[in-house]
Amino acid sequence: MANAGLQLLGYFLALGGWIGSICSAALPQWKQSSYAGDAIITAVGLYEGLWMSCASQSTGQVQCKLHDSLLSLDVHLQASRALMVVSILMGFVGVIVSVVGMKCTKVGDENPVIKSRVAVAGGVLFLIAGLCTLTAVSWYATQVTYEFFNPNTPVNARPNVKMSSSPIRGEQCL
Repeated sequence: MANAGLQLLGYFLALGGWIGSICSAALPQWKQSSYAGDAIITAVGLYEGLWMSCASQSTGQVQCKLHDSLLSLDVHLQASRALMVVSILMGFVGVIVSVVGMKCTKVGDENPVIKSRVAVAGGVLFLIAGLCTLTAVSWYATQVTYEFFNPNTPVNARPNVKMSSSPIRGEQCL
């Protein structure tokens, strides 16, 4: 079994990752796009997240709207929501279980074998939570990329990607 300092380091890193998952699930910047009309005054930035969509105008005004119905959402959005909720719940259970299993706590000191198994179970819960977050973010990013390269998506509805000119033929490339 690892020493107490190494366990504390791993615990605080996992706790930081869990807090990062909570923050990323709550923020609406999962997909960003913008639209600028003929005048810069009509520029609008659009942000979409798991729970809400926001529009930011060039005047500084921001309007957000919660997604109305769960059943009207796309499949990738529903799945990403579910995976992020599962990840946050698994991380919460991992926080509790890991505290019980660490060497620096006095809970369950009478049997060190069970205490070490509890610590390993907490680590496994953190790993499962991380895999759920990784799957949700990757699936959502894949869908955004698919929508960007879909020829049926209007150019002004595509997410932001910086375009640069190719030095070889002068054509536009990513």
